[in-house]
Amino acid sequence: MKTATLLLASLSVFAQTKPPAEKSAFDKATIEAYLRNVELYLPVVTAKVDDAKPSKDLPGFFDVTVHWSANGFTKDELVYVSKDGHQIVRGDVYDINKNPFQASLDKLKTENQPSFGPATAQATLVVFEDFQCPMCKEEAAVLRQNVATAFKDKVRVYFKDYPMESMHPWAKPAALAGRCVFKQNPASFWDFFDWAYENQGAIGLDNFNSKFQSFSTEKGMDGVQLGRCIESKSTEAEVARESDEGRALGVDATPTMFLNGRKLVGMVPWDNLQALITLELEHQAKAAESADKCCEITLPKIKQ
Repeated sequence: MKTATLLLASLSVFAQTKPPAEKSAFDKATIEAYLRNVELYLPVVTAKVDDAKPSKDLPGFFDVTVHWSANGFTKDELVYVSKDGHQIVRGDVYDINKNPFQASLDKLKTENQPSFGPATAQATLVVFEDFQCPMCKEEAAVLRQNVATAFKDKVRVYFKDYPMESMHPWAKPAALAGRCVFKQNPASFWDFFDWAYENQGAIGLDNFNSKFQSFSTEKGMDGVQLGRCIESKSTEAEVARESDEGRALGVDATPTMFLNGRKLVGMVPWDNLQALITLELEHQAKAAESADKCCEITLPKIKQ
């Protein structure tokens, strides 16, 4: 009897100390809680976790996209989950036989976008900006003066709207207006671009329309047509697409630039940007030279 009691007691202790059930990253609440702990996100940050899908980039894993948001800002994070749900991989996956920035290049759309520089340029800068952003104003001066002068035959710059509405109240109205200018006359967009940043400190949500009207009159634009475009918000879908594209590329700050697909976040001082562009141009030249040599055939010659 005593032995049976001891046995039951031992089994009871064993039952109470058995290891907890293993967690799985396929459980949405589990993966959200885990990533929250990694980043120390505050409760104000909300999350939406997508269903897992077999990964095309990392065979044997599953793609899980987590959409984080707080105070009007959003951030999409892609994580890779192992088949057993035990491992999470965060970061970029590269194929050594492909351009390391191909994934970004595939998402960047430059057709019918404001741009300057030759179409044959070896380097492309795609810039996501907010007209009310102070750092964007600094970067704009670098792009319009330094880049345009030092690399006028070698770099093409494309502009993308990315208004940070929760921080900058007149950024979106400016984005809509800029697109209206571009629709009326693509070349005039850069006049608007320069005007918006040069007058950034004097513009507010309360006076943007009146100041924009003065700008359009000064530049001899069709004010009636512009007014209709702005009032109807006919360019809102375009601005939304640019913002969606930026989020798909992981843009969460302005300015953010992509140099031939390479992501550059924040204000990049001219000396640094000049060095990066120069290195990229040198890389492109070497790649072109290597491609040309790959198919050359050298026949042996008879020595004389």
